[in-house]
Amino acid sequence: MSLPFVPSPTGLTLTLTPGGQPVLPRTFRDFYAFEQHVKTCRAARGLEMVPQWYEIPVFYFSNPTSLIGDGMPAKAPYGCKELDYELELACVIGTPGRDIHPQQWQQHVAGFCVLNDFSARDLQRQEVAVGLGPAKAKDFATAIGPHLTPLSALQDVITPDGRVHLEMTATVNGRLLSRGNAASMHFGWGDLIARASRDVTLWPGDLIGSGTVGTGCILELTPTVAGGWLKSGDVVELEIERLGKLRSPIA
Repeated sequence: MSLPFVPSPTGLTLTLTPGGQPVLPRTFRDFYAFEQHVKTCRAARGLEMVPQWYEIPVFYFSNPTSLIGDGMPAKAPYGCKELDYELELACVIGTPGRDIHPQQWQQHVAGFCVLNDFSARDLQRQEVAVGLGPAKAKDFATAIGPHLTPLSALQDVITPDGRVHLEMTATVNGRLLSRGNAASMHFGWGDLIARASRDVTLWPGDLIGSGTVGTGCILELTPTVAGGWLKSGDVVELEIERLGKLRSPIA
């Protein structure tokens, strides 16, 4: 059983239950939960790990109206010459909740899907140098899909500590670049959802990303190893075991 994501005039809508009414995500939070990705990217800039990273899961807000579905083209923002993909797992909230206890996270999740958090790395460098962002470096296209796999269909791969044991890969033009496992997250989904719901209510359709798995982007691999940044005509395919393959042509 899988549930569709459907483009509409107001954005990408999500169906959370069989036969249910489509909902438009109210919010999109993207976390930073894979240590390998964070450590490698910081080391490439000559930076040590921030001790606080190990204390709390952190996230940023992105634009839910910029979501695109499977097969829909992604276009680099104006002025971008360093377009990147990011291989991520995402969950969709199905039951509202506020101050959710980490051990109760499954009561609020409708299911999981593949997420490609496209990034304009050159714009991102400008923004984070000021101490805010990423903003316009992300505010143009985030792909999700190809459908929502209900949480009930994944119980056998959910670990006791709240991780989801699923293999993840990314290819560009058929060439395998990234491989990892969603269970390698430093923080579990209970930790992420508890943090996201602290002092606020999460609503059905709200989207929560894991952050990029280790090796899951060109920035981490380096453009030399990856064959350059994404360009018009490329096709990015992200695949997560049992969740399907998310295909994004670059416009």
